[in-house]
Amino acid sequence: MNTVIQKDFLEKINFGKVGRYAIYLIVVLILQNILFTQMRLLGVCPLVLPAVAVAMGMFEGATWGAVFSLVMGIFGDMAFVENTIFFTLLMPMLSFAAGFISNYYINRRFVAYMGAAAAGLLITAAGQILKTSASDVFSTVMVTTGLLQTLWSMPFAALVYFPPSRLSRIE
Repeated sequence: MNTVIQKDFLEKINFGKVGRYAIYLIVVLILQNILFTQMRLLGVCPLVLPAVAVAMGMFEGATWGAVFSLVMGIFGDMAFVENTIFFTLLMPMLSFAAGFISNYYINRRFVAYMGAAAAGLLITAAGQILKTSASDVFSTVMVTTGLLQTLWSMPFAALVYFPPSRLSRIE
């Protein structure tokens, strides 16, 4: 029985690209936690982490995008006190779904990304609503807040599209 063992597994990892994505994730997390929490519109802060997860899934594929999004989700949960493992579970799922869909059904252009980012932001808002209503009482104000958060996050989602699209082309 012949078994093929990858002798040089670490040679297949592009550490330069991983380092660039690490810097990108650090910058995004700093912006999310310091800048975006101060930018309130009708009491709602923009949330760009789901859009970043979608972008990484679209440009790095379902596997590597989910790995990067898992790391981002862990640090995102550490930054948001009210979340225990919400972002850690949701961000890799969004990234995997975006990677899968972009491989088979949609292209990786800006308009398709914005649609996928809007879907990711709406899914995140729905998850936040379900999580809050499970521990407290459901209110229709939460739906309005989720929609406002999605709309306020869309301009910033457009900005986080460009770094992963450039980083994915680096060999």
